[in-house]
Amino acid sequence: MTKDLRPCLAADRGAGPAGCGPVRRLVGRATSLDLRSLAVFRVIVGTILVADALARLPGAPLTLTADGVLPPDLVRRFIGHPWSWSVGLWCDAAWWGYGLLWAEGVCGVLLAAGIGLPWTTTAAWVVVVSLVRRTAPVTNAGDVFLAVLLFWGQFLPLGSVWAWGAADRGGWRSREPLPHHGVAAFALTLQVAAVYLSAGMGKWNDVWWSGEAVGYALSVHDHGTTLGNLVAGWRWGARWLTWATPVVELAGPVLLLVPRVRIPLVGVFILFHGAIAVTMDVCLFPWVGIAAWVALLPGSFWDRIGAGTIVTTAGSDGEARLDPARRILCLAALGIAAVAFAHANGPWQGSRLPAGLQHAVQLTFLEQDWRVFGEIRPQRQWVYGRAELANGATVDILRRGRPLETVLPAGGFHSLGDQRLQKLLWELPKPDHRAFAPSLATGLVKAWNASHPPGEQIVALEIHGARMVRARRADTIQDVLMATWPPRSPTGRGNLERFLRDDGASSDGAGADAAPTTTAPLR
Repeated sequence: MTKDLRPCLAADRGAGPAGCGPVRRLVGRATSLDLRSLAVFRVIVGTILVADALARLPGAPLTLTADGVLPPDLVRRFIGHPWSWSVGLWCDAAWWGYGLLWAEGVCGVLLAAGIGLPWTTTAAWVVVVSLVRRTAPVTNAGDVFLAVLLFWGQFLPLGSVWAWGAADRGGWRSREPLPHHGVAAFALTLQVAAVYLSAGMGKWNDVWWSGEAVGYALSVHDHGTTLGNLVAGWRWGARWLTWATPVVELAGPVLLLVPRVRIPLVGVFILFHGAIAVTMDVCLFPWVGIAAWVALLPGSFWDRIGAGTIVTTAGSDGEARLDPARRILCLAALGIAAVAFAHANGPWQGSRLPAGLQHAVQLTFLEQDWRVFGEIRPQRQWVYGRAELANGATVDILRRGRPLETVLPAGGFHSLGDQRLQKLLWELPKPDHRAFAPSLATGLVKAWNASHPPGEQIVALEIHGARMVRARRADTIQDVLMATWPPRSPTGRGNLERFLRDDGASSDGAGADAAPTTTAPLR
């Protein structure tokens, strides 16, 4: 494919044979990546790795140690697949989890500097996949997106320009277009397209076309920040954003095939992700999305701003760096990703892949279900941690000891601070997450008591999940006890068995009789 497309690209610039058809020429131009764009992509991804390691560090005692909220044995059962490997689960010692964060930070620095490529990219991919699976219950789409970008990055010449010591490796200064063609560039372009195509398809439902989805998603009682909550209150603006979002996500992959609109298209999606970053608590996703679109910037952008550079001899020919064995591996991975996308987004949703294909997807971590925010419910939801202290006070442990509010607490989920803890609390009512309820309550109490004097020690904790559901006459509130501490005693205190029962699971994954539930009209 590479040898066929290069003459087409040359012919399109008037520098080669004209025997290529318009379709092949279009595909060649659409999947050509500029080396300068790949270099900036590399720097952004490396910076994200360092930032992620630093952001995870304060919560590491809770998420990366055996006595935290994510005990390794429970995580192994949660993952459930023997081919879903993770270096983070090789050892249960606390130092091992901290070592994983250290490795992520080091890989980020080396990647940003362009040192030791492509092995640094491979190491970064291994570390990220290991972290994602070690903390699987708190993983979100941004973590998975980062992992798949690193996977394809192994096959791309990320260090050909703007890398540490590039001039010393021998090269020349160029202000001409620096295109990279081939299967890896094709794969990365398709991967970015797949993310937004899947997300747009997932939003093709009544809630989105009713114009209400963004208003609910941007509420602080869903995923919104303070600014997002303000946008959610802007009724007509929220409606137009709701209708525009799936249109943009579905149009983006198609417009990638039109090279002339590539620069404004990348600009639109960078602004799109910037808006997500300031209006929603979704961890890494907006920053990883920006990195992905930067990689697709055409060479004409860099030419316009006069960004010439030194090109190393080793990286001057993009495909020259991809030996036959790695090219075959990249092609095989592209096939695995295509099957995974068809399975996750086609009519086969819910069915099981054949064992061999399932193992291949697990090994490569090329899962392709990107239907983020596809299902937005017409409701407000929140959590609170009712902690009784030794001095008789009652506080909200989830909000750093703030006075307890059991109905629409100020700041909602945004006031929790830790976005990964937010994800676990969000998912806790679901049957496959319920096993983490005891360790969550115990871990939070242990962390609180270790940093507070005797009079402020927690003697009892209840973690509740609540939601306000629309009704014809009046909105109603459903309040569910999700976790307690201490565990069940002879007197019955801390009755977690009621929470852990699966009988009568409701449509959203929470058991109807899993815990004491209070339902009352909101007046």
